[in-house]
Amino acid sequence: MALAPDDSPGLLLWRTTLRWQRAIAAALAPFDLTHVQFVLLASTEWLNRHGELPNQLAVATFADTDVKMTSQVVRKLAEKGLLVREPDPADSRARLLRVTDQGADLVRRAVEEVERADAEFFRAVPDTAGLVTVLRQLAGGQP
Repeated sequence: MALAPDDSPGLLLWRTTLRWQRAIAAALAPFDLTHVQFVLLASTEWLNRHGELPNQLAVATFADTDVKMTSQVVRKLAEKGLLVREPDPADSRARLLRVTDQGADLVRRAVEEVERADAEFFRAVPDTAGLVTVLRQLAGGQP
């Protein structure tokens, strides 16, 4: 017997994800960043800050995004002056990514707003640590 829509975990996750994405998009709008641009810029900045000069494949792997889409978005971020794509001396096909000072400043400010939007969105969840554990499991990570 089919579940009622309000009892379907998949449909509820779908609806929740859409609501959360709208909240994040609204938080990022003042920064002229899409959600994907933010994720890739923030991921690159995090890797840079931890001593890595990643190529596009490494950023896509870190962010769990499609490699071709990542390449297109990274080009757009470079056009905006938020990161630099430099040839990899070890592989002429690869580009190393470095966030500019402008990009790092934008990420810092955008992260504050995204974290504020997350806190607001998840405020009704009594056990956010438990939720994070469940989400980590669903995402394929360790509990």
